[in-house]
Amino acid sequence: MAITASAISLNVEDVDASARFLQDNLGFAVEMSQDGFVSLTREDVGFNVIFLRTGLATFKPASHAGAAGQGLLLVLVVDDIDDQWHRLSAADVPVATPIETEPWGERYFQVLDPNGIVIQLVQWV
Repeated sequence: MAITASAISLNVEDVDASARFLQDNLGFAVEMSQDGFVSLTREDVGFNVIFLRTGLATFKPASHAGAAGQGLLLVLVVDDIDDQWHRLSAADVPVATPIETEPWGERYFQVLDPNGIVIQLVQWV
C-alpha cells in the first residue's frame, strides 16, 4: 500500500468562518470548495484540513455527523513559536491557552477558530 495524501476532516457549523481563520491567520489556501465543504492546504503541512458543514446528508456514517471539537486538537509544529505567539496575540486571535513550556520540552499555545476548534502551535525546545 502507498498512501498518496492525507487529510483531517472536521464538521463545523460555519465552514467559511473556519476556512477564513486558517487562511488569514495560518497561511492556508483553498484547494477546492463546494457548498458546505472546503479543503485547505499548505505545502509544508503534509495534509489537508477539510471543513464540512454539520448535518450534510452525504456524511457517512450519519451516526457520527455531529460537530467536531470536543477533545480534538489540530496541532501544527512550527520552528518559531514565540514569533507566532506575538503575531497572533497582536492580531487579537482568541486564545484558549497562553504560551507555556511543559517539563518535557514542548513549548506551545492554543487558539480557537470561530467554530471552537482548538488549534495548537507547538515547538520542541
